[in-house]
Amino acid sequence: MEGDGADRFEAFVDALAEVFGHADRVRPLRDYCMGLLTPAERKSVEPLAAVTAPSRVSAQHQSLLHFVAQSPWSDARVLAKVLELTLPSIIAREPIEAWIIDDTSFPKKGKHSVGVTRQYSGQLGKQDNCQVAVSLSLANAGASFPIAYRLYLPKDWAADPARRKKAGVPEEVTFRTKPEIALDQIRAALEAGAPPGVVLMDAGYGAETSLRSALAGLGLAYVAGVQPHTSVWTRANPSPAVRPWSGRGRPTSRMVRDPDHQPQSVEGLALSLPAEAWEMISWREGSADVLISRFARVRVRAAHRDFDRSVPRDEEWLLVEWPTEEEKPTKFWLATVPENVAFDRLVALAKLRWRIERDYQELKQELGLGHFEGRGWRGFHHHATLCIAAYAFLVAERARIPPSEPTRLLAAPSVPAGSTRRPPADPTGASRRELNLHHAPNPNRGPCPKARAMSVLRGRNTHTAHVVTQ
Repeated sequence: MEGDGADRFEAFVDALAEVFGHADRVRPLRDYCMGLLTPAERKSVEPLAAVTAPSRVSAQHQSLLHFVAQSPWSDARVLAKVLELTLPSIIAREPIEAWIIDDTSFPKKGKHSVGVTRQYSGQLGKQDNCQVAVSLSLANAGASFPIAYRLYLPKDWAADPARRKKAGVPEEVTFRTKPEIALDQIRAALEAGAPPGVVLMDAGYGAETSLRSALAGLGLAYVAGVQPHTSVWTRANPSPAVRPWSGRGRPTSRMVRDPDHQPQSVEGLALSLPAEAWEMISWREGSADVLISRFARVRVRAAHRDFDRSVPRDEEWLLVEWPTEEEKPTKFWLATVPENVAFDRLVALAKLRWRIERDYQELKQELGLGHFEGRGWRGFHHHATLCIAAYAFLVAERARIPPSEPTRLLAAPSVPAGSTRRPPADPTGASRRELNLHHAPNPNRGPCPKARAMSVLRGRNTHTAHVVTQ
């Protein structure tokens, strides 16, 4: 790098180094992060060593491998420092709007990498052999990045002492479902004083009623995707009241449903809405067009486990998307944002979840989030933490650039022409099936749009990397 961008990167690394504990970790920290910012096709340890120290690849390989796979620094402290260093740039123009919870998968061929098992892979869109990690991200309309990241440890792994020991899984790590991991991350973020936001999640998390209840108990608003069969009460079909005491037997303290008085599914409710309930609403500009669809919203009360309650749940918004080209509604959200929220604002919040898809795409395709070739718990998390640190630096740099200001290229370390790289161990690039950017660009849209203000550039056939900054 050259100029102001290089100076800011050096200052970022120097400040980040404060939480690593030992001075001998500063150089591998700088080299590892710099290597992640180059356009090398693989971001595992060996290619990073070749990029950052071409004259002493073997020694550099050992140094970086020890730093990422064995060195006992704290991922949580590093991510907290990353947030402290980058947040001011990200909120300079607009505050944090949302906390986004999600997970991402890493297909694997073997069975020895920590946490690997046959489970659903969002990247592949099916059940397969993979690892899955859960993350919490901060987001506004212009930027986002993860502030917490943890591997999901399946039950068979959590209950296997031999495999746990071999992979270095800490004793305090027990089996937790993905929603439970996400809730742990949210509680930790609250305790750390992270800037608040509405919690966004897809139906994989929103369908977990205990998670929604816990968020409400923490005083956090949410916009949660739910399944079409989710049951709700409406003002026209209200939840049952506790039956009055007849004077005989024990008084009833729980709500009891009448066989003729049942809640509706959100899909059934949506299909029953009149035409005037639906509006065409846009929420942001896509790569070629303004993103727009048809929506309706209704005040409802969630109906799950009514038999455990003596009073109805609070009202919340049901938001429904029904694209005009579809035969029936396609997406449903329950939202505890204020009743007086503007309709377009509610839609924009629900759709802001696209930012986590963008983050995963860039972290995987540009920074090599899935390229770590070790099998242990510590290395998996250390590599991810450093990827997030490098990505957060780039997000902060991007946020510095006024939209109308042109960018210039800053040279990054060159890749030696004669260097060799280990072939990929498994496919880890982000799949289109994992991404849901709410828009499919028209391949015949004509001239390409102008470049984004900042992007991590892909690998090229040249030996010089560039990073865009102001």
